[in-house]
This record gives sequence, structure tokens and C-alpha cells, in this order.
Amino acid sequence: MASPQGSGAQGSGAQGSGPQGGVGRQLEATILELLASRAATSTICPSDAARAVGGDSWRHLMEPAREAARRLVAEGQVQITQGGSVVDPATAKGPIRIRRVR
Repeated sequence: MASPQGSGAQGSGAQGSGPQGGVGRQLEATILELLASRAATSTICPSDAARAVGGDSWRHLMEPAREAARRLVAEGQVQITQGGSVVDPATAKGPIRIRRVR
């Protein structure tokens, strides 16, 4: 699994979190690793990936984790759900879950 990162150089969480950024790629990989370690029907919350990457300083990684999930949806690797139904990641508001493509 991805190794935890402190709050040091990442600061606001926006730096390095884009598609080409190290944190963004780390979050994408962590999402896929977390899903692979669970049952095929399981889902995860973006906070699971944020916690795995950010350790005790994970809250600033919530939006970057949601962005990472949206990129994985665009690549056809995962789906985003709300209330058990697949939703469009561009319009999803509020809590989301991430699952493998079914």
C-alpha cells in the first residue's frame, strides 16, 4: 500500500495533486490497491485513500482523492456511486463511494 506522507511539502494539498502530480498519482494507485484488497462487490470512500496517503494529516487530501477517483472513472477503471447507484462524477455532490467497474 502507499506509504503515508506528512503535511510537509504538500502544504495546501493542491500542490502536486493534479493528474501529473505525485500525490494525485499516489491517490489513484492507493484507490486501486484498496479496491483490490477488498471483495469485488466492496466500495471505498475517498477518505480511505486520503488517510492511507496522508496519515494523520489526511483531511486536505479529500478533494484530491475525489479528483483521483474522477480520473479513474474517465479511464474506465472505477465507478462512483451514491446510494448504491452509479452517478456522473462531474455532477455528484456530497458523499460518494468508489467501486470497481461491474
